[in-house]
Amino acid sequence: MISENVELKPYTTFGISAIAKKFAAFSSVQELRTILGENDHKELLILGGGSNVLFTSDFDGLVLHNTIKGFQVMHETETEIWLKSGAGEVWHDLVMHCIANDFGGIENLSLIPGSVGASPMQNIGAYGVEIKDVFIELEALHISSGELHTFKKDDCQFGYRESIFKREKKGEYIITSVTFALTKKQHAINTKYGAIEEQLKQMGVSSPSIQDISNAVIAIRSSKLPDPKKIGNAGSFFKNPVVDKEVLSKIQNSHENVPHYPAPNNKIKLAAGWLIDQAGWKGKTFDDFGVHKNQALVLVNYGNCSGKEILNLSERIIEDISNKFGVRLEREVNII
Repeated sequence: MISENVELKPYTTFGISAIAKKFAAFSSVQELRTILGENDHKELLILGGGSNVLFTSDFDGLVLHNTIKGFQVMHETETEIWLKSGAGEVWHDLVMHCIANDFGGIENLSLIPGSVGASPMQNIGAYGVEIKDVFIELEALHISSGELHTFKKDDCQFGYRESIFKREKKGEYIITSVTFALTKKQHAINTKYGAIEEQLKQMGVSSPSIQDISNAVIAIRSSKLPDPKKIGNAGSFFKNPVVDKEVLSKIQNSHENVPHYPAPNNKIKLAAGWLIDQAGWKGKTFDDFGVHKNQALVLVNYGNCSGKEILNLSERIIEDISNKFGVRLEREVNII
C-alpha cells in the first residue's frame, strides 16, 4: 500500500519533478484510516488533482493521493437536488455529470482544474459563482483521531479563495466528500460577466441553457489558459487583490481605465492579471519557464524547469507590482 521514493511529476499539473519519500493512494475512508493508523502524521501532504501546488523540493514525508469517487443523491424535490461527490472526483467531471443530468448551479465553474475535495478549501470561483453559493456540507477525517466530522457552510468560514481549512484547521483534516445543492428546473442562468455574454453572442445563443453556459465558459477558458497536459501550469497563480478605495484612486491617477469591482467591507477588488500585464510581464520567457502569453495570471513550465525557478519568478512579479502600483499580490498556489 505504501510506496517509497515516488516521482510526483505525474500527480501535479505543473509537471515539476519532486520525490516523495513515501506515497499511498486511498479510495475509501476506511482505507485512509488504515494508512494513517500505520504511519507517522508529522510530515503529511494530501494530493487531489495536484492543480494548486508547486513543489520547490522533494517531500520528506508521506504523500496521500485522494481517489475517493462516486456520486450519491442525498435529498431531492421537484426543483432541487443535493448531490454528494467523492472528494477524489475530478472537478470538471462533476460539472459534466451535473450538466448531463440537467442539474444547475456549477456550470460557470466548468474546466476549473483540480479535485472536488479541493474546491471548498479554496472556495473556488469563476464568472460570478463560488462554491459557497451551492455548498451544503462536507465530510472530513480528523487526522489525529480518525473521526469523520461534518462541516456545514458556516463552519467552513468561506472567504475569497479562503476557508477554515487554509487557516485555523490547516493540516488537521482530510476532506472525503462534498455535498452540493443544485437546481432541477428553472435554473438561475448567470451571464453577468461580460465575457460570457460576448461568447454566447458569438455562438448565436440568445436564451442559454446550463449546457450553453458551460460551453461558453469552456471556450473562454480554453482561449486564455494553457492546457496542463501540454504546458505545465497551476491556473491562476495569484489572487485578485482586495484594496482600499484610496489605493484605487492612486492607481487611477496614472491608469484611468484600471478594471475594478466592488468587494465586501467597502473594499475594491483589482484584476491581478491586468496589473501584471501593465507591468510588462505577460508573455515573458526565461529559459524553460515564464508568464503565459495569453493570461498574465498564469506562470508556466515549458518543460523541465524547477519549482524554485517558478517561485523566484513569482517573487519578482510580486515585488515589481508592489513598487509600481502599491499593491502586494498574494499567491493562490500552495508552495511546498
